[in-house]
Parts: sequence; C-alpha cells; structure tokens
Amino acid sequence: MVGLKEELLKSIWHAFTALDLDRSGKVSKSQLKASGGRGAGFLGVLSHNLCTVLNVPHDPVALEEHFRDDDEGPVSNQGYMPYLNKFVLEKVQGNFDKVEFNRMCWTLCAKKNLSKSPLLISDEDAFKVWVIFNFLSEDKYPLIIVPEEIEYLLKKITEAMGAGWQQEQFDHYKIALNTSREGLSAWELIDLIGSGQFSKGMDRQTVSMAINEVFNELILDVLKQGYMLKKGHKRKNWMERWFVLKPNSISYYVSEDLKDKKGDIILDGNCCVEALPDKDGKKCLFIIKCLDKTFEISASDKKKKQEWIQAIQSTVNLLRAGRPPPHKEARQRRKELRQKLLAEQVELERQMKELQAANENKQKELETVRKQLEAAAARAAEEEKKRLQTQVELQDRFSLELEREKMVRQKMEEQVAQKSSELEQYLQRVRELEEMYKQLQEALEDEKQARQDEETVRKLQARLLEEESAKRAELEKWHLQQQQTIQMTEAEKQELENQRMMKEQALQVAMQQLKQLELERKEALEQYEEVKKKLETAANNTKSWKDKVAHHEGLIRLIEPGSKNPHLITNWGPAAFTEAELEERQRSWKGKKATSE
Repeated sequence: MVGLKEELLKSIWHAFTALDLDRSGKVSKSQLKASGGRGAGFLGVLSHNLCTVLNVPHDPVALEEHFRDDDEGPVSNQGYMPYLNKFVLEKVQGNFDKVEFNRMCWTLCAKKNLSKSPLLISDEDAFKVWVIFNFLSEDKYPLIIVPEEIEYLLKKITEAMGAGWQQEQFDHYKIALNTSREGLSAWELIDLIGSGQFSKGMDRQTVSMAINEVFNELILDVLKQGYMLKKGHKRKNWMERWFVLKPNSISYYVSEDLKDKKGDIILDGNCCVEALPDKDGKKCLFIIKCLDKTFEISASDKKKKQEWIQAIQSTVNLLRAGRPPPHKEARQRRKELRQKLLAEQVELERQMKELQAANENKQKELETVRKQLEAAAARAAEEEKKRLQTQVELQDRFSLELEREKMVRQKMEEQVAQKSSELEQYLQRVRELEEMYKQLQEALEDEKQARQDEETVRKLQARLLEEESAKRAELEKWHLQQQQTIQMTEAEKQELENQRMMKEQALQVAMQQLKQLELERKEALEQYEEVKKKLETAANNTKSWKDKVAHHEGLIRLIEPGSKNPHLITNWGPAAFTEAELEERQRSWKGKKATSE
C-alpha cells in the first residue's frame, strides 16, 4: 500500500500544483472558498472528485475543520497534503480504476502545463506518457525523471516500434542534460517524445502504438495480450477472444477494444499450464489448470503457443515466490542501484571534502612550516655569521693554544722518558726484592726447621732430667732406709746388712743406669750444641738479611724469632729448665730431705 500511495500522491501533486498561487506561495483564497463557504471551493471539488474516483467516502466537514482559519491567516499549499494523507489516501483499498483516476488529475493540470507547440503525438499519447512519467519518476518533489529512466523509457518505445536504438545520440543528449539539470519534468518528457528526436522516420500511428504498448506493460501491468481461441465450458464450442495476461489474472474480451469483457482466469501459485496434443481439428493447444476450472486454448501457431505457455508459467512462478511483476521489480532494482550510487557519491563527496579540508590544513601547515623554515634560515644565516666570526677568534686562540700545547707536550715527553727510566729502575729493584724475598723465605724455613729440632732436643732433655730426678729420689730414699737400718737392733743388723748388700747391689745397678743416663745426657747436650750452632747461623743470616732490607728502604719487614730465656746450668750440665721449674724442684728436694731426717 505504501507504493500505491506514492503513485497516487504523484498524480495528485500535479493537479494540486496547477492551482493559482499568489506571490507568497499560498493558495488563492478564491480557489479555497466559494461565496461565504470555506470548503466548497476548488479544494472541496477536488477532494470530492478524488474520493469518488478512489471509491472512498467524502467528509466535507473534515475538510472545513482542517482549513478553519480567519481571513487574515495564511493557508499555504502545504496544508492540503496532510489532509489528503489523513482523510483520503489512508482509506484507499485499491478497488478503483487507475486510468480514470489519472485522467481526472491529467484534466486538472494538462491545460495549464502542456506545450502549445504542435507535437507528433496525440493528447491521448501525451496522457499516457504523463502517467508513465509518474511511474518512473523519483520519490521526491518537485517530480523529475532521471536520465537513466529516460533512457529505459526511450529504449522500450524504440523496441516497441521495431527500430534500432541510437545509443550515441542519447549519450550526447545525456551529456547536455547533465550539465544543466538533474532530470526532466513530465511536460519536458512529453515535449522530448513528441518532438520525434528519437523516433525519426516513424509515423504518428507507429509511435502511438509503441507508447500504448509501453503504457499497457508499465501502468496496466499487461504482461502479454493477443487473439486466441477458447473452448467453452457449456457448449464446448471454440470462440475467438482477446486475451490479456496480468500479474494475477488472464482476462478475455470479445475484441481488443476491451469493451465487452467475457471473463477472467484467476491465477495463483496452484495453477499450472501444459501443452496438449492436437485434437478435434484444433492445433497449438494448451491447457490452464486452476483449482476449480480448466481452460483449453488454441494459439495461432506454435511460436505464439510457446510464448503464451512461457509467459503464464513465469507469472505463476512469480505468484508462488511472492515477487512483483518484472517491470516493477526492475524499476525497484534501478532505484536501489541509483540510491546506492548516490550514497557512494555522497560518501565520496564527503571523503573528498575531508581530503580537501585535510589538504587545506596541510597547506596551512606547510605554509606555517615554510615561514618557520624562512625564519629558521634567517636565524641560521645570522648564527652562521656569528659562527664564522667566532670561528676566526677560535682559530687564533687555537693557534696560541696549539703552540702552548706543543711546548707542554715536549715537556711531558721528557717527563715521560724520565718516568720510564725511573720505572725501569723501580721494576729492577722490585725484581731484586722479589729475589731477596724468596731467599728470605728459604732462610726462614731453615730457622723454622732449626727451632723444631731444638724443641725436639729440649723435650728429650726434659724427659731425661725427669728420669734422673726420679732415680735420685729413689737413691735418697734408699739412703734414708740405710740410716734407719743402722739404728735398728743388732738382731736386725745382720738382716739389715744383708738387705744393705742387696741394696748396694741395686745401687750399683742404679749407678750404672745413672752413668748410662749421663752418657745419654752428654749426647743430648752435643745435639743441643749442634742445634744451637745452627740457630746462631740462622740468626746471623736473618740479621744480615735484615740489614740488607733496611738498606733497601725498608720495603720488607723481617719476621724475627722470639726472645729466648737464659739457660740454666745444673751440676749435671746445662739444661733447658725455667726458673719456676727449678724452684719447684728445689722445694720438692727440700721436702724429701726434711722427711728423711
């Protein structure tokens, strides 16, 4: 219903724009009002006629209420369209005659807008072109038909005339048209077709038949038409009829003037068409099967038969798929393609504007950069001038510094040579000291070994002295026992004498052992003397190395042996006793002596 409403609005728009408008664009009050009435004027008549043609009840009170206004208030041409949508077009159901509706609108606008110059087409053909224009025009106001639709229409008319299409001629016309406007109005399209510019060599009747054929296809939805024989349902006789195929029906008439309609074949998705073999003297037969009836039809020849079967089958397939007729579907695709191209063009223009804006911004940035570069170049030139001046000053200063540097360098080279010599001497002295250090380490090792030998001999001497002390204590004890034995009685004297003899023998043995210990002590003393000599030799070596190190600036501090305690001499010879040990031994001997007394 939306598409139907748009088609109706286009025709009504032509009729409405034919009204007399004052300079401000308002509808003349004389056309809105009759004598004292508000809605009985032109718009009232127009609304009544539209309702009559569209089979819609007319409500004059609603019209008066819609245009209620005082004499001074504006009543513009925009006020009628809301009324038309609300009170007329919303009630349209589609059960009206499109041709009669369009003819009424045509009558209202043709006299004012149709060209006065003579045309090669009749007024009836001009009316049909006007209706075709409303079908092919864009859905925006004021209505125009774009060059693509003009080319489509002219091609259809040229094909219907059986002539060849002049593409080059139309391309030149299209170029000239695009330079001045977006498209043509309905009246300019009628002038273009009526001028014969694209139908040269064709007579008026051929052009009229071609326009009528295109009108039937695009406006009346006639997919195919022609004479064929139809078999009757009651008397079974064959009668010639004029068949007209539409998207949802096949109507058949007595003749092609369409005045005496004999019936309709209602098509739907359940119908089918099939070819029949020749019978009863009839050829080129086919049958149309519907739910309630079947129709047997005979074409004039095999070609017509095949064309009708194919056309009917295509129509049934479209009904099954729920698709519109081919010409309406093609128009919708062309519109969608134009909308897509327009959207792409708008997007391209937007991108171009963005690029242009970006380019302008870049130009501004480049100009700013150029100015900055010029300023930088000026500053660089000034700085270069200062730099050159500074460079001359620096060169002079550098020459002086260079001379001074040469002198300093010579002095440094002399110092380096002197330091190299000193370093060599120092390295030689370090090598000598390292050699001395190695020898000193060897001497220290010898001294350490001598001290270890001395310690061993000392321990041996101490052990011998302890054994000697034990023997002396034992002898003293025996001596005391002898003294006690002398004081005993004579009875015991003999026994004591015997014991004395035994003890004398033991004493002799002990004396022998003591002599043996004396020999061992002498041997230990001789070993001690040898160790002492080695130690003195090592001490002398250490002292000589110490003098050498002190002579070499004291780089190495010698490790000296510890202090030695004075040796003590006993009646058996020198021994390694300390004073504290000797005092302890003396106290022990005195105690033993006191006990024996």
